[in-house]
Amino acid sequence: MLLFHGGGWSTGAPEWTFPAARRFADSGMVAIAVQYRLRNKDVTPLDALADACAAFEWTRGHATELGLSGRVAGYGVSAGGQLVAATATIGCSGSGAGPDALLLWSPALDLVNDSWFNRLLQGRATAADLSPARHVGSATPPTSIVHGERDALTPLTGVKRYCAALAKLGRSCDLHVYPGLGHLLTRNLSNQESDFDPDPRARADGIAQQHRFLRRQGFVGVAPRK
Repeated sequence: MLLFHGGGWSTGAPEWTFPAARRFADSGMVAIAVQYRLRNKDVTPLDALADACAAFEWTRGHATELGLSGRVAGYGVSAGGQLVAATATIGCSGSGAGPDALLLWSPALDLVNDSWFNRLLQGRATAADLSPARHVGSATPPTSIVHGERDALTPLTGVKRYCAALAKLGRSCDLHVYPGLGHLLTRNLSNQESDFDPDPRARADGIAQQHRFLRRQGFVGVAPRK
């Protein structure tokens, strides 16, 4: 499992995903928290996507050394969800290095109307170019998504567009929407950018749902630590 943190493509660190990485490791998986380049005057989300692709390519190239079965899943939170989903939809320059399954938590999947993301691109691409929901294809892997119904940062409409595109192709999209909750399942709807108050029951259910998804996909066999 490769894990990609959130932070709006401009902040964050691999350590933010360590609790999830420990849960996956407890389930018997090799868990790797990935560092990708963050926004500055020379770096855009295009560079972060290149880093995400490189992480999958490196992991597959070291599969024997790491004791991997050959199947690699991706876990992404918010902006990290966009990056890992992009490796599976937009692709990685024909390298085939993307994930075999996706676990997404409050992901940014349709950024066409996101002015912040457009500014980050600095004219090097359009938001549509990097919106996973606009690039779903027959090779897009099975996906599990946990999302708050009232998410104001990564709206549910983008997630539904992504899942509808997968369903149209007969592919699996395991979507779990939690009513009345915002970004990262926060109960604090007035500030969804920094003052997070995740609902503990919803969070525990989301973790459990994604573990069941991994079991159905044949990645794990034991229950994770909460």
